Parts: sequence; C-alpha cells; structure tokens
Amino acid sequence: MLTIKTDMQGVLIYAAMAGYLLTLMTAGKRVRLGRVLFGLTFVVNVVGVIYRGLAVGHLPLQNMFEVFLFLGVCVGPIHWLSGRILQRRDPSLLVIDAVIGIVLLFPAGFVFPHQRQFLPPVLQCWLFGPHVAAYMLAYIFMAKAAVFAVGGLIAKRDNERVQATLSRFSYLLVAAGFPLLTLGLFLGSVWGKYAWGDWWGWDPKELWSLVCWLVYVLYLHYRCGKPKAFLAQHGLVLLGLTCIIITLLWVNLSKIFAGLHSYAA
Repeated sequence: MLTIKTDMQGVLIYAAMAGYLLTLMTAGKRVRLGRVLFGLTFVVNVVGVIYRGLAVGHLPLQNMFEVFLFLGVCVGPIHWLSGRILQRRDPSLLVIDAVIGIVLLFPAGFVFPHQRQFLPPVLQCWLFGPHVAAYMLAYIFMAKAAVFAVGGLIAKRDNERVQATLSRFSYLLVAAGFPLLTLGLFLGSVWGKYAWGDWWGWDPKELWSLVCWLVYVLYLHYRCGKPKAFLAQHGLVLLGLTCIIITLLWVNLSKIFAGLHSYAA
C-alpha cells in the first residue's frame, strides 16, 4: 500500500523526485538548465540523507527506506563519473540518470516506512558504512550498464556499429562497478568474521551477493572471449541486474530467505 510522508523527510524526498523530473523534462532542449537542476537535486538528496542521519542518530543505511534514500544520492557522483568513463556529455546521460533517480527514490517516498529503528549491535561497526556504500555505488553502475544493454536488445541486430557502441558502454560501466562489488563482498566477509566468528556463513544474503559477483565475472570473461556476441553480453548484464534486485529486495523482504541479514528489511 502506497503512503505519503508528510514530514520534512518526505518533503525532501519529493523535492528530489521533482528535481529529477524537471531534469528529465529540460535535458533534451535546455541541457545547461538540466545540468543545474540535476546538481541542485543532488544537493537536496544529500540534505535528505543528513537529515535522516541526525534524526536516527546513526549512519542511515540500516533498512530499506534508508538504503533507497542513499541510492538516490549515489546517482549524482555516478553520473559525473560515468560521463568521464564513457567520455560523453550528451543529454541522454542526464535523462537516464534522472529516470534512475526517480525510480530509486520512489520506494523511499511511497513504499517503505521511515520510523526510527534501533541499530542492532552487529551494525555498530566501522565496516557498516564502507560495506553498504560500496555495494550501493556498484549497483548504480550496474543499473546504468543494464540501460545500455536494454538499448542493445531493442536496436537492430544487424547494425553492428550501434551494437558495438552500446556493448562498449555497458562494459565500461560494469568494469567500473565490479571492483566496488568485489570490495563490498570482501568487506562483508571481514565483517562476518568480526561479528559472527566466521568469514562465510552461507546466509541467503551472502549467497545471492556471491551469485551477483559470479554473474559479472562470467560476463567479463565472456566478453573477452567473444567480443562481438552482443546479444549474449546484453543478456548477461541484465541477468546480473536481476540478481542484484533479488539480493536487494527479495532476499530482504521474503520470509523464504530469512537469515542473518533480516534486520535490513
């Protein structure tokens, strides 16, 4: 059931969503204005995360509401990094990131409750922030790579130039996100040893995080071996994003996968 948040936290979220929407509407014809609006939206998102952190008294990355709130912030720096990685500054990147921003903030604004929760002792660790942040930044890179993969599936299959370009963009974004994905997995293992006494506990969240990592390993190896098998490459990028969605949402919310990370719901 969708709910509207009427407090200051909700105002900040809806203002950021409106900023992304205005960016989306202006990016095509007035690129400079679109960039200004995107930058202002990033500032609003940062204020929203800081406000949440002050309200709860700890790093706001504990539950699904706070995770999606933080993902909205990640869109900004990943946008600027992606522009340099892809060596592009055309309006399409603004449009893509504005859409991603709206999609990511929607659950925070309308789906997940934002009541303050007690921070479990296991999360009161210095690894909490770096571990979650690494994953969230990686997820944004992989989501953007999936957008170009979808474009490759929609584009004409016999247009090798377009397919090669979209495949290259997906690859560059995955290559940028993969070290962060690896870092998140490594820090999680270290944290597991510190918190539960073992490097690996075969928890559902751990397993699905490993599945995500292995899918992207397969993609990177496959692309090196068959650089012109564009459709298979696009499919693997989308499979990776599907595994990320399962890891981020289904594992946390489904009772089927209840485990050590159930506090993240």
